[in-house]
Amino acid sequence: MRPRRLKNEINVVPYIDVMLVLLVIFMVTAPMMTTASIDVPSVGKASQVPAEALQVNVRADQTLSLTAPGKPEHSLSRSELPQVIADAQRKNPDQPVLIVGDKNVKYEAVLTVMDELQRQQVKRIGLLVQPTGR
Repeated sequence: MRPRRLKNEINVVPYIDVMLVLLVIFMVTAPMMTTASIDVPSVGKASQVPAEALQVNVRADQTLSLTAPGKPEHSLSRSELPQVIADAQRKNPDQPVLIVGDKNVKYEAVLTVMDELQRQQVKRIGLLVQPTGR
């Protein structure tokens, strides 16, 4: 009588079948998933605004104005913004710049102003928020 040899092989066919079934299930259910909308939260408690901060105001019609400490608010164009901020930063490089966006302004307009400030190497940029009244 001939001795039997043991086979040391793993049969992977059942595993492949299970994986293909799972793939089909995920492919069928993925289009049915609904995407969630993001609701921006309101701020319950806002930190105090630094007194010496420059404020770049973005109005609802996307026009800009600048409020400097101790000076009245004055309008400026997008082309004037880099020069005015650069002049202020030469006097005080660590002076923070706050962007004040109107409630009805597009988020893209605020980000455009923030991008322009970052190109000018402004170190401290913030967004001004108002606390909600409870």
